[in-house]
Amino acid sequence: MNTKQADVVVIACGPSGLAAAIAAAESGFSVIALEKAMNTGGAANMGMGPLGLNTTIQTQELSNVTVDKAFKMFMEYTHWRVDANLVKQYFEKSADTIAWLQDMGVEFFKASRYFPGSEATWHIVKPESGKPGPRAAATMIKRMTERATALGVQILFETAGDHLVCENGKITGVIAKTKDGEELKIDCKAAVICTGGFGANAELVHEKTGYTYDKDFFGFRIPGLVGDGMRMAQEVGAASTDINMELAVSMAGEHMTDPIRAAFNQPNLLVNLEGERFYNEELFENSTFAANAINIQKARCGVMVIDEAIKRHYVKHGIDVRSMVLNRENAEGFDEDIEVAINSGNPYVYKADTLEELAEMAGVKKDVFLKTVDMYNYYCETYDAQFGKRQDYLKPIVKAPFYAAKFFPGAYGTLGGIKVNHYMEVITPEFEPIPGLYAAGTDTCTIYGDSYMFLLPGNTMGYALNTGRMAGENAAEYLKSLTR
Repeated sequence: MNTKQADVVVIACGPSGLAAAIAAAESGFSVIALEKAMNTGGAANMGMGPLGLNTTIQTQELSNVTVDKAFKMFMEYTHWRVDANLVKQYFEKSADTIAWLQDMGVEFFKASRYFPGSEATWHIVKPESGKPGPRAAATMIKRMTERATALGVQILFETAGDHLVCENGKITGVIAKTKDGEELKIDCKAAVICTGGFGANAELVHEKTGYTYDKDFFGFRIPGLVGDGMRMAQEVGAASTDINMELAVSMAGEHMTDPIRAAFNQPNLLVNLEGERFYNEELFENSTFAANAINIQKARCGVMVIDEAIKRHYVKHGIDVRSMVLNRENAEGFDEDIEVAINSGNPYVYKADTLEELAEMAGVKKDVFLKTVDMYNYYCETYDAQFGKRQDYLKPIVKAPFYAAKFFPGAYGTLGGIKVNHYMEVITPEFEPIPGLYAAGTDTCTIYGDSYMFLLPGNTMGYALNTGRMAGENAAEYLKSLTR
């Protein structure tokens, strides 16, 4: 078995792992970082940016969100069933972390809302292409990787952490495996687990959450995120946590282009398979709330319905609700794209000349659905006595052809698994720290309670970056204590 030595070993190089590696290296310690993929970043390469509070960027845009305001919002949202000290420390650190990233050469386009009802906390990375959008944060990952390398962090690609070495109750090493299956032992005094959960492990997702991929759940499956870190921590006595999915509503099937998504991710009539409304569609912009509501329906399915008049309005005059992810003003191209999706066999989108036919295609109870549409159209003329939906979002379903799309719960990944304290120390079921063992990022993220806090966008990446820094800094303090 080959051997190496470092003060700190960081297991996985997503945003939390890179942050931990840089923080430990900035404190003067040698760091080896393991990454099973061929590049750094993980899921963050698909993202757009982290949360920041009280940053200079927000101040310049006159859209400041203070730590105190965000903390109060967050703790009321979670009913205080989360680690308040961890939340507060993460929030208080977030502005400095944005500045820390800027010092590395990361540029931010703006501090944005995810949807109109959210706060402007989402610090969108300005990518090298200059055009913000999905994958913008890959540029941030590149700058962080450059910073880590400049500090002497040795990143071992295609090398995965496999086991922790624990002697006399303390972490003394990490056993890794190369792509060829060869074992590598790295002697160290501290290790930081940043492996990003297990969203790609369909069996474990079903075991821990009850969701079945491609049936009642359509989440991201980032290659390599299979639960390695949780397993390694539990093998040395770490306590486990409740595990949730970071729910967000999802459209399923192939050929779901931006024009299709733009037209259907709107506050229009939403029914379940029983044919009944079950949600105030005005709130559909909050993807977590919508996913929660759909999650408790039959087959975990919701069906959004629009008619020709609504579609034409979205194509010619623009959509009702825009988001930074799609960043589209209208649904131009919808007609061509919906035909391609349907003709290609997508089982989740429909077009019909009558409402009866539409219900049959979508598997919705026809008689109840027709009554629901009649009542909904009446609400459009009067007011929504059922859920109080705002009047300008009430658009009747009257003009053929009619269109429908099915929505299911989706998720960016899993949340939780490894129990930590607010120093990011991994702890036992008795709440005792395991000396030298730290964890950060989504492996530890139980701060949302039962639902992702979409009102403060950028939270997942923000949590990963800030807890990664905290873990690296606290590991460095631990190492210093060993020499005192």
